[in-house]
Amino acid sequence: MSTTERPRILVVGGGYVGLYAARRIQKKMRYGEATVTVVDPRSYMTYQPFLPEAAAGSISPRHVVVPLRRVLPKAEVLTGRVTTIDQDRKVATIAPLVGDAYELPFDYLVIALGAVSRTFPIPGLAEQGIGMKGIEEAIGLRNHVLEQLDKADSTTDEEIRRKALTFVFVGGGFAGAETIGEVEDMARDAAKYYTNVSREDMRFILVDAADKILPEVGPKLGAYGKEHLEGRGVEVYLSTSMDSCVDGHVVLKNGLEVDSNTIVWTAGVKPNPALSRFGLPLGPRGHVDTEPTLQVKGTDYIWAAGDNAQVPDLVGRKAGNENAWCPPNAQHALRQAKVLGDNVVSGMRGFPQKEYSHANKGAVAGLGLHKGVAMIVMGKMKIKLKGRLAWYMHRGYHGMAMPTWNRKIRVFADWTLGMFLKREVVSLGAIESPREEFYEAAKPAPAPAAAQQEKTEAKAS
Repeated sequence: MSTTERPRILVVGGGYVGLYAARRIQKKMRYGEATVTVVDPRSYMTYQPFLPEAAAGSISPRHVVVPLRRVLPKAEVLTGRVTTIDQDRKVATIAPLVGDAYELPFDYLVIALGAVSRTFPIPGLAEQGIGMKGIEEAIGLRNHVLEQLDKADSTTDEEIRRKALTFVFVGGGFAGAETIGEVEDMARDAAKYYTNVSREDMRFILVDAADKILPEVGPKLGAYGKEHLEGRGVEVYLSTSMDSCVDGHVVLKNGLEVDSNTIVWTAGVKPNPALSRFGLPLGPRGHVDTEPTLQVKGTDYIWAAGDNAQVPDLVGRKAGNENAWCPPNAQHALRQAKVLGDNVVSGMRGFPQKEYSHANKGAVAGLGLHKGVAMIVMGKMKIKLKGRLAWYMHRGYHGMAMPTWNRKIRVFADWTLGMFLKREVVSLGAIESPREEFYEAAKPAPAPAAAQQEKTEAKAS
């Protein structure tokens, strides 16, 4: 931690907004003007739009994350959590990964905690569900799905086999539709190498409480996405939800019941619940309430942006929608982070701050290799694309939005190699418990039966 007398800018969260805001602040600051401190439980930032491709093996997991210390060499990076904030004293309580909690004073504060999975009290969900918010979950899902194919290929029990080859995905937004599209693609490829497993043996189910999927790209492209997935054998159930999934027995509200070892939960996100302990003004859904300048309402030294912030959409409001808010996507997060960084420096120097205003440029979604949908907004014109061209738009946009040229080059290299080499279909499930084999080898061998008998008799005498 810094021992200087310089003002401290504390950035709570090292995700997309936290990383880009800290970089922007350091770029705009004069030498020695302030200390930038970033606090996050992980020492890296995850580019979440690439999680479905990482789950499918199209991108190496290490290339989806950006190490904070490498990208922010002039900042303090603390691996831990901010548990409370005392606004009167301007002090944050830091809980590190190990050791006792301690207090850290600050002068300016940036709230960039992002969002967490939005779940419901569904019986069995906590025990059986797999999320898709972090790289660990994406790689865990990949290993898990391939492991189910291994199980199905090697068993003669039809019930075990059917349960292993049934995959249920809950949530039809970007995360759900993209993940089921990528994972189905991977499973279809992997099945070519199994003697007793084919794509026809598998059952993929997509469930959503809404009456459409991919609402971000509009109703027509959403309908196309649904038809496309159904054409690949995916069962899509809309206007329904999951009632329970105890021990993998999935019960849907529409009456369907199936047994599955794989239940992927992508039914939306909610602001990080830690915000409720910071004493900040929150909106009706738990987001930090901000001004158009990204300053937290009622403060002059706290800013917030991204998934944990309720930011007024000035473009939408000029068009007549008085209650327009910026949607939580990478497009807004990137631009908000830059404006936030500039405004922190301006606020520190006592200069006027800039309001955040950005017109929606559209949305892109990948549904597997060479498959996708895209809606590009150019002024009043909307260009709708589907299929391979939309997939190129999806990869091009997110490839360039990936932070740092180091990671951009690595991602494009993965894609280029994928054009010439076959997809890897090996499961590394043992990576989740790497010491298990060593433990079995190292633990004392049991005594032979004769020796054990002698010991027993000796004790008896």
